[in-house]
Amino acid sequence: MSTLTYAVHDSMTMLRRNIKHALRYPAVSLGASMMPILMLLLFVYAFGDSMSGGAGRDAYLKYLTPGVMIMGVASGAMSTSIAVCSDMTEGIINRFRTMNITRSSFMTGHVIGSVITTMVSLVLVVGVAIALGFRPDADPVEWLAAAGLLTAMAFAVTWLAAALGLISKTVESASNKPLLIQFLPFLGSAFVPADSMAPGLRWFAEYQPFTPMTETLRGLLSGSEIGNNGWISLAWCAGIALVGYVWSRSLFNSTTKR
Repeated sequence: MSTLTYAVHDSMTMLRRNIKHALRYPAVSLGASMMPILMLLLFVYAFGDSMSGGAGRDAYLKYLTPGVMIMGVASGAMSTSIAVCSDMTEGIINRFRTMNITRSSFMTGHVIGSVITTMVSLVLVVGVAIALGFRPDADPVEWLAAAGLLTAMAFAVTWLAAALGLISKTVESASNKPLLIQFLPFLGSAFVPADSMAPGLRWFAEYQPFTPMTETLRGLLSGSEIGNNGWISLAWCAGIALVGYVWSRSLFNSTTKR
């Protein structure tokens, strides 16, 4: 077997391990969907009429759902950070060091497993939104593009969350560090248009990564134009993934160095 084959085999083994953990503790693995669902229910039923600008609750639900889906991706960062920190602090990594496995497979298994659980959580969020009356106008190609964007986002955010888990000394601190990632969608166009915000906040909302991602997803699901937001979103995803990967790999190699 080649080195690449060994790496793929070991990564799949680690992936199965993480998937089994997710199935064993579904409250933790699917917890990322709880906050977006609660926010969806709160904003639609409590504030939908007032925040729709007279367009009605159904119109606001159509506007809000893509932003809540983005929030679901960001919320998945916490479970990733906790899982990585738990493995690093509870001694399992020392056992892996004594085994003949590819070193990179540990992080790869965590990242791919977290992406899968995040996407499953998003299916739950979309299901609740549809039950509330969300009716997207996307065709199959636009749905596929939306799924690809969400997967790219989940991949990028997961690598960054993995790095945050590696620098955490305790599980408690690992659960706190991704809070900024989870909070960023609130400061974007997830709930209200960026151009309705105060000048300073508007500037921040327009130039932070989650706003073009939200607008791209909103355009895809509504069947409208997305302009340059699609390319900007992919650029942000690539940049965040690269930073998270390089940072995680550096931290992991230094931590597990013999």
